[in-house]
Amino acid sequence: MIKPQNVPKSQMKHTPYDGSSKPFTIGLTQLDPDRWIEPDEALDFYLSEKARLLAADRGSVFAAEAGTEMAQTELLDFLTDYLPHRYPQVYRRENGAIIAGSRRVGLDDDVPLVTAGSLIQDDLAIMESKDGEWRLTAGYVAFPSSWSLGEKFGRSLDEIHAPVPGFEAGSRNAELIARMFDNLSPARFVERFNWAVNVGGALHLPKSKSEGIGAEAVRLTEDGTFIRVERQTLRKLPRSGAIVFTIRIYSDPLAALRNRPDAAALARAFIEQLNELTLPQAAYKGLASKREALISVLLSIAG
Repeated sequence: MIKPQNVPKSQMKHTPYDGSSKPFTIGLTQLDPDRWIEPDEALDFYLSEKARLLAADRGSVFAAEAGTEMAQTELLDFLTDYLPHRYPQVYRRENGAIIAGSRRVGLDDDVPLVTAGSLIQDDLAIMESKDGEWRLTAGYVAFPSSWSLGEKFGRSLDEIHAPVPGFEAGSRNAELIARMFDNLSPARFVERFNWAVNVGGALHLPKSKSEGIGAEAVRLTEDGTFIRVERQTLRKLPRSGAIVFTIRIYSDPLAALRNRPDAAALARAFIEQLNELTLPQAAYKGLASKREALISVLLSIAG
C-alpha cells in the first residue's frame, strides 16, 4: 500500500479560485516559455516522493506505449536544455547527469519520460494523434488529482473527459479542445488552472472524489482542509508532433488563507465560485458534502 505524504506548506503561489480561472471551463491562457516550469523550495521533497512512489508501485505511476520513445526523448532533451539555462541555481549538468536540487538524476538511468519526470515537481503526460483522435500514450503521473493513470492511459480526449460535466463527447467544450490540440503551434505555450478542496493534503490522490448530489454534509476544520491547485501547461513538440502536459500540484491548508493580505477578498471570491457550481458540478468535485461548511469557514475569513 502506498501511504500518502503531505507536501510542505507553500506560499499559495496560485489562487485560481479568485475568479481568474472558472471551474468547468477550458480556461487556457498564453504562457511565457520562460515560465514553462516553476521549481521552488519544495523541489527535493517532490522528487523524493516521486522516487518513493515509483519504487513502491511503478505500474501505478508510469505507463508508455511502444513507439512513444521519440516523443519521450524529445521532451527530455527540451528539459535538460531548459532547466540549467533557466534555473542555474537549481539545476546543473555533471558527467552524464543533471543535479536537480540535492538529487543526482542520471540521464541514461531509466526510460526518457521517467528521467524527465525525475527532474521536476510536475507530472508529465504525452498525448499523440492516433487515427484522428488525441490519445494519452505515455505518462509519469505520481500526483493524480482523484484519478489514476491506469484508468486514463490509452484513452482518447473524449473518453478522458467523459465524466466531466459539460465536456462529454459532442459538447462544445469537447469540440473546442480537439480543435485547439490540432492547431496548437510548437511556438505557443499555454497554461490553465484547476482547484479542489480535500480533507488532507497528500500529493498522491488516485481515488475519485466524486460523490452523489445528495451527499450528506460534513464538518471541516481549517487546518485539516486543504486547497489543492493544479497548474497545467501544454506545448506541442516540433519533431514528434506530440502534445505534452505538465501538471504541477500545490496543496495548502485552508487556514493559510488567513495569513494573506488579500485574505478577505480571496475568501469572498472563493465563496462566489462555490455558489456558482451546479449540483452535478459540485458533486463531481467532491464538494456537495463540503460546500456548506466551506462557505461558513470562508465567511469567517472574509470578516
